[in-house]
Amino acid sequence: MNAERIVRIVAGSFVLLSLALGIDASPIFVSKYFLFFTAFVGLNLLQSGFTRICPLNNILARLGVKNSSC
Repeated sequence: MNAERIVRIVAGSFVLLSLALGIDASPIFVSKYFLFFTAFVGLNLLQSGFTRICPLNNILARLGVKNSSC
């Protein structure tokens, strides 16, 4: 698995989990403040699209996970 795919899986998982924890209708609702985490992940994805700087991608590169060659 390449780094880009891992970043997408982690970001999607964080968004879904924070939505489940932050929406009143969810059976695992904790606090509406978890929606701030959803916004943080979205903003990080937006800025990484423009700047190509992604903290998780940098961590994965240091761990030896390869980027796709496409």
